[in-house]
Amino acid sequence: MNLFIFLISLITTSQTSPTPAENLILWSPTRKLTWTDFKASPDASSSNAALTNAKILFSYEHDGETLKFKVRCGFDKTKSWGRVKNDYILAHEQKHFDISELYARKLYKALREYKFKVKTVDNDLNAIYQKVIQEHFTTQAQYDRETDHSLRPEEQKKWDEKIDQELKDTKAFANYQ
Repeated sequence: MNLFIFLISLITTSQTSPTPAENLILWSPTRKLTWTDFKASPDASSSNAALTNAKILFSYEHDGETLKFKVRCGFDKTKSWGRVKNDYILAHEQKHFDISELYARKLYKALREYKFKVKTVDNDLNAIYQKVIQEHFTTQAQYDRETDHSLRPEEQKKWDEKIDQELKDTKAFANYQ
């Protein structure tokens, strides 16, 4: 039986071990972030008001005939921090987490549509994962660029609406847990 685990972290580019469960908040439509969730100390070299460390976790296994996979989206409390703690900045950070959830759903959809091929499964799933994660990073960067890290209220409002609509549009793929 083959077992592989992929981990992508919004800010951290590499991590040798998964985040312990007590430090990970799984995305939920009813559980919004609060400032008490941001446990890390602010990065002294950063001018950011806050930093959200959101992860898309993906694992799979197969026995040569059947493929099973798991996707999760989580917020790492120990790697997320806030310097400017107000409701507006918190809402911006929540949208970073929501974007990660969107891409967890997109990954889940792509994996469900995959036609299992035992000889190429590892390469196939890696390619699917890399494509979705690259789109995820691009969207996160575009979000911060267009909102200027929340400093453009009109652009922030447009992104808030866009992200909320995309969450509604991908609701059919929210049952990945």
